Amino acid sequence: MCRSIKTLRPPVLPEEATEDDIRAAALQYVRKVSGFRAPAAHNREVFERAVDEIADATARLLDNLEVRGAHPGVRRQEREPQPDAV
Repeated sequence: MCRSIKTLRPPVLPEEATEDDIRAAALQYVRKVSGFRAPAAHNREVFERAVDEIADATARLLDNLEVRGAHPGVRRQEREPQPDAV
């Protein structure tokens, strides 16, 4: 596992994960899996789409986790949908 990715759920992360936190984790994951720190121009679209999809999946996961012992009402704010890449 990529050691740069930190746990984003309470109580490990004292405050709620931000969209920037989630995107940074998604980017690290895609970099690790693809083996590319930055994609070549011909792979940029698929690389960015993967980051967006993983960030969305991560946000959904965090929104729906039930963490026992966490403070009630600690939920992420709903993210605005991202326009599809064309």
